[in-house]
Amino acid sequence: MKKTIITIDGPAASGKEHIARYISKKYSLKHLDSGILYRKIAHLLLEKKIKLGNLNAFKRLINNSPVITYRKSKYLRSEKISKMASKIAIFKFVRDYVNKTQRDFVKNNKIHKGFVIDGRDIGSVVFKNADLKLYIEVNEQNRAQRRYKQLIDSGEKSIYQKILREIKLRDKKDKTRKISPLVIPKGAIVIDNNGSFKNTVNQIRFFLDKL
Repeated sequence: MKKTIITIDGPAASGKEHIARYISKKYSLKHLDSGILYRKIAHLLLEKKIKLGNLNAFKRLINNSPVITYRKSKYLRSEKISKMASKIAIFKFVRDYVNKTQRDFVKNNKIHKGFVIDGRDIGSVVFKNADLKLYIEVNEQNRAQRRYKQLIDSGEKSIYQKILREIKLRDKKDKTRKISPLVIPKGAIVIDNNGSFKNTVNQIRFFLDKL
């Protein structure tokens, strides 16, 4: 039986996870957050105090670590881990590991009828033949404000202007990196998520109901 695959791509803090959770619940699909995998690798690096310049130790960590799961924890959303996750995302061996983990999970999972997967190269690289591809657009100011609120609500001190600068820098890195840059995947539906979540849902339901 063919599994339904929906991909959701977009820049940092564009609301991909929120949209993916809605689709997961509404259409009974398993939600996979690719960003969690990068964040867990980042956490391991920081925990083991391995510097990015020490590629041999970094690769050993990847090769010798147990399979990284999608289980979430609050500490993974800290700014420190976010910055490290962004830095390691440029390495091909890291992206190859994460992409293989995602594909293997989908291939070997016999329980769920389909998956909704969010990230920055899901529809363009990881699952090019997805049944539906969405690309989420939100301006920088709105993304910075949402990220700022998320950090404040989690008890982490933050400054809006600093968050805005970091989002602009993150966008530049994501869009210009040589390995799997952030792009609108071929055949993707562009969704404007600047307004209310209700408005966003109204945009995507037409396409979801056709699946």
